[in-house]
Amino acid sequence: MNILIIEDEELAVRKLQKTLQSIDIETEVVGATGSISGSVEWLKQHPAPDLILMDIELADGQSFEIFNRIQVSAPVIFTTSYDEYALKAFKVNSVDYLLKPVQKDELEAALNKFRNLRQLTKPVEQPGIHDLVKELKHAFGQKEYRKRFLVKHNQKLVSVELKDIAYFFSDDKLNFFKTYDDKKYIIDYTLDELEEMVSPSDYFRINRGFLIAPKSIDQIHDYFGNRLKLLLKPTIDKESLVSREKVSTFKQWMGK
Repeated sequence: MNILIIEDEELAVRKLQKTLQSIDIETEVVGATGSISGSVEWLKQHPAPDLILMDIELADGQSFEIFNRIQVSAPVIFTTSYDEYALKAFKVNSVDYLLKPVQKDELEAALNKFRNLRQLTKPVEQPGIHDLVKELKHAFGQKEYRKRFLVKHNQKLVSVELKDIAYFFSDDKLNFFKTYDDKKYIIDYTLDELEEMVSPSDYFRINRGFLIAPKSIDQIHDYFGNRLKLLLKPTIDKESLVSREKVSTFKQWMGK
């Protein structure tokens, strides 16, 4: 079985490849793309794979956009970090979805479902796939992101607009953010929680300790260990490095 993986996290790609091999050694990953544009180009230049494993959230947007740019003839199994109620619509016919991190037994069950359907009809049909994609685009489009944060400052509560925040960071087990006018505020959310509260097009998690906006980046330098070193504005006396596994996705995010 030939499989195309559409996923913007290199670590997740490697894990999927390893899991697929452990399920069936005859499975071949014929390609791996990490963006909407890259996926469209791959599909234009290669024969259709037997199956596509497609992450919904990519570095340059939601993968639903791929269906707007090209006719996708291969069956699709979607993966997502979001347990949205609307995703239950995928549990029909040849369409399926998996929650990330993808578990071996769930992936194996989805592949078995695909094989059974393929035996019944060749090629596998996906009735209503475009209607389902349309429904999910609407559902995911309704996701609400924070527009402001209420924080304590000098014994007062201050409302800070998200557009004024340059970056969030962790320091000595506490979490903070800095505004573009170089004001620092403590915040009661973890970076994991904050990452879910802000749009992925507006902020990027470069490592465990930083969540940054593109306008906060003053300079980008190569750094040892295949990492990148960022100089942020306003300045901060804390090293801000793009972790090795996120470099590729970060470059796509900055270039869109």
